[in-house]
Amino acid sequence: MNLTLTQKWDLLLGTVQEDLQDDWKHIDECISFLYGKSKNDNNSCDEEGQKNQEYQSNDGQKEVQQTSKKQTKKREKFKGASGINKWLGDVRTYFNHELVQVMQQDAIEKFGIEKILLSDPKVIENIEPDINLVSILVKLSKSLSKEKKESARAIVEKIVQELIKRLHQHTENAIRGAINKSIVTLRPRHNEINWHRTIRANLKHYQHEYNTIIPEKRYGFGHKRHGLKHLFLCIDRSGSMSNSVVYSSIFACVMASIPTLKTHLIIFDTEIVDLTDELDDPVELLFGIDVGGGTDINRALAYCEGKIVRPEDTVLVLVSDLYEGGDSKEMLSRCQALVQNNVKLITLLALDDEGAPSYDRYHAEYLQSLGIPCFACTPDLFPDMMAAAITGGTESVHAWAKDNIFQPKEN
Repeated sequence: MNLTLTQKWDLLLGTVQEDLQDDWKHIDECISFLYGKSKNDNNSCDEEGQKNQEYQSNDGQKEVQQTSKKQTKKREKFKGASGINKWLGDVRTYFNHELVQVMQQDAIEKFGIEKILLSDPKVIENIEPDINLVSILVKLSKSLSKEKKESARAIVEKIVQELIKRLHQHTENAIRGAINKSIVTLRPRHNEINWHRTIRANLKHYQHEYNTIIPEKRYGFGHKRHGLKHLFLCIDRSGSMSNSVVYSSIFACVMASIPTLKTHLIIFDTEIVDLTDELDDPVELLFGIDVGGGTDINRALAYCEGKIVRPEDTVLVLVSDLYEGGDSKEMLSRCQALVQNNVKLITLLALDDEGAPSYDRYHAEYLQSLGIPCFACTPDLFPDMMAAAITGGTESVHAWAKDNIFQPKEN
């Protein structure tokens, strides 16, 4: 059904008449429930608004009252816990993924997390997977009752499983492939030959009379059976990094399942929590993290530095906006020392879907000057970034980032 211009404005302003077909009526009801004015909204108007009401004509007042009654009638359809669940289901039916996430977030801000998400166990069926919901529920978990916490855990588990389903295969394939390609053998089996590198290295041995290349050296992808690569994810858990904490934790759990990669997860504010031994259960891991607090990056890097046993085989990913609450000078010196010790150090200013983050530009530019990649990264790009780090180190990451994502520029 195509709407007239008047009907579009009525839908926008909440003054829809009764001449809409069913789908558009349902859409109007969904919008009115969330964005329509309630009695409380009218009662809380300011003095100027009250004066304006006093000077309205009788016809105008009647029109406002009729509109208010219509809005109330529409909202009654979604009254109570089962009504909220129906509203979430209708929203998913009539709006696209991006709009559903926006409307869920607006509903939480307007009505409160407990009314929207924790009032009915069946609500999990209609929740749109959204990383922001995980962050909110994890933050609130300590203040929820036992019953509400179980509901929150179920919602988080559903969203986390959806994220793992989306990210796991790409992450595992990219990192396994990078690990195998990072090891070179000169005596490869036939199925391990790197044909591109072998042909390129032996072009000088091309035999014109036979129209072929006789390779003097064969290059292949080798396999090292133990202690190949160590990955440290060092995650800033200050309030502004909450979505990054969630994504980083999920990636840590995924990468911990790769046998040829030893994954360490370090969470910090002014204190340090090593969660390396907790990576088998991402939901339990997330509910054990307290998001918020100060920031001591230098102390966190010092802890990681003490755990590194083979610097040349170590990738250290610092996920932080670089607003250092500790010793900034010592933090920058420690970063330089890690690089000089052949650790592949990468700084992610954010690991989420939000785009360019707020960050300390001076620290970011200084790290860039040391040759340390420093940029914001989305979850969908993170596996390829890690593959570049494992295959070719920070130089490969710089080249990859230049083609894929935003980086802060040096002055």
